[in-house]
Amino acid sequence: MVVQSKHFLNTPPSLVVDSLRGLCALNPQIALDEANKVVHIASPNRSKVALVCGGGSGHEPAHPGFVGEGMLTAAVCGNVFASPSASQVRQAINLVDNDKGTLIVVKNYTGDILNFGLAKEHYAAAHPEKADKVKFVIVADDVAVGKTQGSIVGRRGLAGTCLVYKIAGALAHRGASLDEVYNTAQYVTSRLGTIGVGLEHCHVPGTAVPESHLGAQELEIGLGIHNESGFRRVSPVPPLNELIPSLLEMIISTSDAERSFVPFKGGRQDRVVLLVNNLGGLSALELGAVTGETTRALGASGIKVERVLSGSFMSSLNMPGFSITLLLLPGASETSAPSSDLILSLLDQETSTPGWVWSSKAQPSAVAATSRVALASDSNKSDTKLKAENPTIFNQALKKACEALVAAEPEITRMDSIAGDGDCGLTLKAGASAVLKKLEEGVITGEDVVGSAITIADVAENNMGGTSGALYSIFFSALAQNLITSASGSEATSATWEKALRGALDRLYTYTRARPPSRTLVDPLAAFVSNLSQGFTFAVKAAGSAAEETANLAAKAGRSAYVEGERLRAEKIPDPGAWGVKVVLEAL
Repeated sequence: MVVQSKHFLNTPPSLVVDSLRGLCALNPQIALDEANKVVHIASPNRSKVALVCGGGSGHEPAHPGFVGEGMLTAAVCGNVFASPSASQVRQAINLVDNDKGTLIVVKNYTGDILNFGLAKEHYAAAHPEKADKVKFVIVADDVAVGKTQGSIVGRRGLAGTCLVYKIAGALAHRGASLDEVYNTAQYVTSRLGTIGVGLEHCHVPGTAVPESHLGAQELEIGLGIHNESGFRRVSPVPPLNELIPSLLEMIISTSDAERSFVPFKGGRQDRVVLLVNNLGGLSALELGAVTGETTRALGASGIKVERVLSGSFMSSLNMPGFSITLLLLPGASETSAPSSDLILSLLDQETSTPGWVWSSKAQPSAVAATSRVALASDSNKSDTKLKAENPTIFNQALKKACEALVAAEPEITRMDSIAGDGDCGLTLKAGASAVLKKLEEGVITGEDVVGSAITIADVAENNMGGTSGALYSIFFSALAQNLITSASGSEATSATWEKALRGALDRLYTYTRARPPSRTLVDPLAAFVSNLSQGFTFAVKAAGSAAEETANLAAKAGRSAYVEGERLRAEKIPDPGAWGVKVVLEAL
């Protein structure tokens, strides 16, 4: 698998400051000390506890994206994946200095602990009267590092750190004391478990392009947010309904001596907050599927999910992966712990930070299965039935055409990856596969070509979608109508088909501006219909020539109209939709 190694930037060294300037433009309530790379609230309330955090850049929105009222007071940013220096941290502490105290929260990485700790000690030495006004919390939530392996260094800090920021920051905003904020942060830290998984490592701007780490069908479990290798690779990539339960087990297990970090009791006694984190390169579409499957898997295990958070919290530049964090809420018998109602209310509390994602502030509802209720007008049956002249040959020909379209998917997809958006082959394959199923079920049959045309129109609408699906659905709906009006008996003769196809094409023209030559599926379709009077074979050859000729045409309609014309002509790529029509007609 090839790692994404191209980036939008001025220069690699200026990227961090350039990004921080953009963040300040987005949120006028914050300010930037460029020399020290410190983002801070411009006018902090000095009667409340301040929260300082930070670490290497490349994990956005963590950490500067969480600076704002109700969360962090300042964030100190190092270079990409590199801890900031102690002098940078010291400047942040000075910027937020107040009478109530400061809480420093860092992830469990040696550089962060040393530099933030050193800054704390320097501050205490310079202000002995305030030595007890700065406290230190280290977050270590990674369950991939077992107890034996991490016996000295401990677990790494991952996306669970963001929950500590939110809860501690909201509590400080309410006016709580330094001890209250510190104790609550420490408690939350002890109840966190996170596991990450990626399809590839990320690329650091300005560095050499690495060789691929993982195979095309391989993923890695437990990799770190600084490109540290994980502890296990899996191939082939399993479906989410297999992968997610295995990841959750690493967090919630009560029997794994290496990874039972969080005191889960098992079953319905446990209540959690779920955070699904995009590691930087995962599409929103995939992240939604991960969130849904994780929520479902937790419910199946008997664990009650009180809140769901999903989005980018702590990334690893452009890593294509995600992490799952569970915060185990206190049980009713834990009288010395902060109440679960308090923790949930702090998570739900509004904040002005641009990095914190929207949440429902409620328990997730059960996902109800929805069913499509067909209206009377949706029926794929017609009162008028026409038989093909030879129903058996009709069925065989249609089956052959669909199989040809399925087989042509890779080539059509290749064409569309250059000439369009890359989905044409899969769209046509989905339609053809659905028609094959209807043929096997006897719903599409030469015994009823009108009903078959209506069914194909329904398949195009519901199984293909997009522009192609709509065009095919309109065409076959119109074909069904014209077969009825064109028939003079109980069989669909050649004359019936010719007249019905002309009428269907005319109806299609009322919904699209494409006319031949247009570099669309209309080109071969029109060539076929207009030449049918000279025989089926002649018409198919004309359609094939029209489809091939699209390679020499400038696009006037469809997705290809947005692609640079010279490239299309240089590549000699025919229109993928037109090629699909050619494949179908030649197979017929």
